[in-house]
Amino acid sequence: MEIHGFNKTTLLDYPGHVAVTIFTGGCNFRCPFCHNGNLVLHPASEPTIAEEEVFAYLKKRRGILEGVCITGGEPTLQADLREFIVRIKELGYLIKLDTNGYKPQIIWRLMEEGLLDYVAMDVKASLPNYKKASGCPGLDLSRIEESIAILKSNRIPYEFRTTVVKGIHSVEEFDSIGRLLEGAKTYYLQAFRENVNVLCDGFEAFPAEIMEKMADMARKYIDKVELRGVE
Repeated sequence: MEIHGFNKTTLLDYPGHVAVTIFTGGCNFRCPFCHNGNLVLHPASEPTIAEEEVFAYLKKRRGILEGVCITGGEPTLQADLREFIVRIKELGYLIKLDTNGYKPQIIWRLMEEGLLDYVAMDVKASLPNYKKASGCPGLDLSRIEESIAILKSNRIPYEFRTTVVKGIHSVEEFDSIGRLLEGAKTYYLQAFRENVNVLCDGFEAFPAEIMEKMADMARKYIDKVELRGVE
């Protein structure tokens, strides 16, 4: 596994659990508002963390920590993701996977083998706006729809989430996103936050009252729609 970050304790990344977060390198999207720009564009320039360092820590913290969140970058690009998860599961940990959903068959296989306990999928935008939001004009959007359908089959707990960015999203498109996710259990609208690693400069967050209007549009189709990171 190409590991470039290791947060040894988090109460936020895995809902309801004390966990660690592992950051993998590389991504198949180029979202201009991505806050992990170095991991996406230049993962080889980032410090690496040996797998055995991670496993030594996980063994030491058994009984204290409950889960492991694997994020990125995009973890499903890692060729040995399955084997890595198997080793973690053997230690008794729950696994949360963060993904952009572009590798639905990997998500499906991991779920079918009982290797995932929670999935958080980023829904970048409404389908007509996906290519702009992802920074990838040649996307096969059927893959996104397939991953959404897989998670909505309710085999394991999951959430969908959208980082909401002025200059990328409109209020009106959250009706389309709501319809895309109709029947889903949980959907979060996350406030954009500027930082030094953002892929492209010049983006801003929407005011809380505008994000609440977006959430109201999605609530016509999804029971639980909440805001995250809104001040």
